[in-house]
Amino acid sequence: MAKIRSWEVSDEFWKRVEPLIPKRERDSAQSFRRRPGGGRKPIDPRKVFEGIVYVLRTGCQWKALPKQQYGSASSVHQYFRDWLKSGFFLALWRAGLAEYDEMEGIAWKWQSIDGAMVKAPLAREAVGPNPTDRGKKWEQAPCAGGRAWRPAVVDRHRSPPA
Repeated sequence: MAKIRSWEVSDEFWKRVEPLIPKRERDSAQSFRRRPGGGRKPIDPRKVFEGIVYVLRTGCQWKALPKQQYGSASSVHQYFRDWLKSGFFLALWRAGLAEYDEMEGIAWKWQSIDGAMVKAPLAREAVGPNPTDRGKKWEQAPCAGGRAWRPAVVDRHRSPPA
């Protein structure tokens, strides 16, 4: 039995995802120099979705996406941005949440939000300075070639001109 990797999309999962994928349409208001249907053919939506899942599960950069399996990384990224803008991922999340609620049931009363991820603007007065900042110079050091003092006399004539 072959081991399924976490980024591989099964046929069963694809059947649930496919109806949610937005259809790619040309903008009718835009004028094109090429005839309709010219240029590169669009990538198979399943390949695109598998490429997006690969990037999200492995954490790799878009440009590190294997071209042999998923096609052009920039194309897959452009599909990702278009699908994000069209609300595909929100619809996918909602569908998954609804399906899980039917299967297991979500205890909505026990859900909570952790609000500790924001900055505390008044924390410095309450707890004092950051202990890792000890010994750091807060004033910028003077320039190495400059004088540290200013003379009291603005003009100094050392000897009369000869």
